Amino acid sequence: MNEVIKINNITKSYGNVLAVNDLSFKVKKGELFSFLGINGAGKSTTIKIIVGELFPDHGEIKVCGKDIRTDEDEIKRKIGVVFQDSLLDKTLSVYDNLKYRAALYGITGEEFKERYKRLSKIFSLEDICNRKVNTLSGGQRRRVDIARALIHNPEILILDEPTTGLDPGTRNSIWKIINNLRKKENLTVFLTTHYMEEADDSDYIVILDKGHVIGEGSPLELKNKYAKDMVIIYNVKEEDIKKLKMTYHKIRNGFKIEVNSISIVTDLIVKHKDIFKDYEVIKGRMDDVFLSATGYELEEK
Repeated sequence: MNEVIKINNITKSYGNVLAVNDLSFKVKKGELFSFLGINGAGKSTTIKIIVGELFPDHGEIKVCGKDIRTDEDEIKRKIGVVFQDSLLDKTLSVYDNLKYRAALYGITGEEFKERYKRLSKIFSLEDICNRKVNTLSGGQRRRVDIARALIHNPEILILDEPTTGLDPGTRNSIWKIINNLRKKENLTVFLTTHYMEEADDSDYIVILDKGHVIGEGSPLELKNKYAKDMVIIYNVKEEDIKKLKMTYHKIRNGFKIEVNSISIVTDLIVKHKDIFKDYEVIKGRMDDVFLSATGYELEEK
């Protein structure tokens, strides 16, 4: 099955507040799918619908070919979720947290020990297995959170702002683990994040505002549509830059020119080889895409 999540025209209201408004999108198996929007855009409501915590007022949602209204229990076995706020029991050890979580899926005895052994190796839990969660660092807790979500071998891993508050090194190590799992096991990852560099690695992105899709596509497609590219030319005289007949900004040791596409830069280089001796071309950023599409800047936490 190519599409593991398929949402068609779902709507969800809380009283007079329309949280999700005629929303439709698809998530393909094995891809990193980013679901972006400011707080209150409808992301959390949509996730709760996907995992079966809420039902939509209207519309259809299928996960791994199963209907959320009729196959809720089966769907829950297909999904692992890591929420922004950890669900770990802080008074229990790492081992016991995973043991009790596995038992909810009927995974006990030798079967649990085998799964724990595997996840312990992947997430480097050997040295902390007997420590209580409340003694762990933020990065250690997050590794346990993700291991917990994967204890029943789900096909889909939902990550709701998984690296918020973590230092760059810890964020990088966690993403190395996740990307290895995607490659080795064809795991589908559904991500919400306030870090645009994480979204930039996605296979597909949906941008949400006021409960409906306002932009979608690959990172490159979205950058080409919403963000300007940039060329920076170094060690040239301003009189030479003026020959390009482009709007420019002076910076230290050079000049910055914004362009609508890389093809424009290519033409400039061909026509003015004498000027383009020391330069770099920079694609538009996902931050610019988000700001242009929504009119808002994402709040990094």
